[in-house]
Amino acid sequence: METIRVLIAEDEVDKRISEIGEQISKDYAGREAHLICVLKGGVFFTCELAKRITVPVSLDFMSVSSYGADTKSSGVVRIVKDLDEPLAGKDVIIVEDIVDSGRTLSYLKELLMGRGARDIRICTLLDKPSRRVKAVNVDYTCFSIPDEFVVGYGLDYAQKYRNLPYIGVVEGVE
Repeated sequence: METIRVLIAEDEVDKRISEIGEQISKDYAGREAHLICVLKGGVFFTCELAKRITVPVSLDFMSVSSYGADTKSSGVVRIVKDLDEPLAGKDVIIVEDIVDSGRTLSYLKELLMGRGARDIRICTLLDKPSRRVKAVNVDYTCFSIPDEFVVGYGLDYAQKYRNLPYIGVVEGVE
């Protein structure tokens, strides 16, 4: 039976998201930030982040897969749900729950630039730099974490634990 050990408490997560929201608000002063939430994991973080950004915000959603049914990335990125809005001339922030190998975000950034976005930045709740395979510049990072299997705040284990208000480590799983 798996158990969950708290890695980052709810109040720490909340405080850090507020700080990132403040930084984005400063960086985008006088502009609109177009947030692209990477589903499903990014939805909790995107909503909390958007509430803390004081410049105008628009939202769109994208679902990509590079895992299939495995726990290790296949390296092949596939779009499961594409954007609803065109990107021409928009200042885009891709909002992700976790940056791991970097493959997905590297692919997405290139794809979205090709669609005419004026600027693309990346914002992530969690970053695992030790797992990086593909170089990707993350502009806004809430927390860098060790290479552990984490859940909560949108991240899941077998579709469970997404709704935890903190970041936890799954223990007791092979």
